[in-house]
Amino acid sequence: MAGTRQGLLVGALIFGLVAAGGTAAAQIPLPTPAPQPKERGAAPAAQPARPAQPAAASAQQQPGFNPLSGLKSLFNLDRESNFDAKQRSQVDRVSQYLSGVHQLSGTFVQVGPDGGRVRGNFYVQKPGRVRFEYEPPTPIDIVADGQSVVVRDRKLNTSDVYPLSQTPLRYLLADRIDLLRDTNVVGVHADDIFVTIVIEERQPLIGTSRLMLMVGAKDYQLKQWTITDPQGYDTTVAVSNLDSKSKPDPNMFMIVYERPGQ
Repeated sequence: MAGTRQGLLVGALIFGLVAAGGTAAAQIPLPTPAPQPKERGAAPAAQPARPAQPAAASAQQQPGFNPLSGLKSLFNLDRESNFDAKQRSQVDRVSQYLSGVHQLSGTFVQVGPDGGRVRGNFYVQKPGRVRFEYEPPTPIDIVADGQSVVVRDRKLNTSDVYPLSQTPLRYLLADRIDLLRDTNVVGVHADDIFVTIVIEERQPLIGTSRLMLMVGAKDYQLKQWTITDPQGYDTTVAVSNLDSKSKPDPNMFMIVYERPGQ
C-alpha cells in the first residue's frame, strides 16, 4: 500500500488496517459503542504503519466512557449456545433493514485507533457499490464497483485494489443478507438507544477480526460500526443525515483499471 495514509475508512471497511499521516477533521460527538472484550492478548507494540496506541486508550479519555459497562451482556461467549428468541428477533430485524436498503447516502465521521477524526460523504447503490469521499485536506476516495474496492490517494496519485468479497463491506452492500445464517454472529446486545450485533470472522492468513454493527433501538436504522482488526485495534465509523430515496449517479462507482504498459 502507499506509504503515508491517514487512519482512514480503508481501515474500517477493508481489513482494519491503519496507516499514518494527515489532519483530523473537527470534533463531532459519536454514539458511545458498547464495549467489547478482547479474547486475544494485548495488542502488540505499534509498528511503523500503525499509530502508537489502540483506540481503547483514546476512548477512555472521553467523558463518561466506562470500559467495563455492558461487557458481560454484550457477548455470548459460549458460542455453542443459541441466542434467545428476543435476540434472534433483533438480529432478524437488522437483517431485514440491511436487505431493505437498496440505495443510501449521507455523511460520516470516522475515529481511528489513535483517536484522530476525519469525515466526509458516502453513497451506496446495491448490490456491491459504494463511494466514500473524504473532506479536505484528506486526499482519499474509496470506491467499490460490485467486484473490487479501490482506495485512491489523489495527492500521491496511487490506487490500491482489494477484492470486495474479502472485506467487511460485503455485509453492508449485499442485496440480501441473513446475519444469523450468512455470518458468525457472536454477540447480540440491546438497550434503549442501540441494538448491537457483533460478527466474528476468522481468516487463516490474516487472523480474527470483528465487525460491530449498531442500529437505532427504535428505528433500526444504521448508526455506526466498529472494526476490530486481528491486532486488536478499533476503527469506528458513525453515519448521519441518511437519505434512502435519492438514487446516486452510477458513474461515481466506476473504477478505471490500468492496463499493463499504461
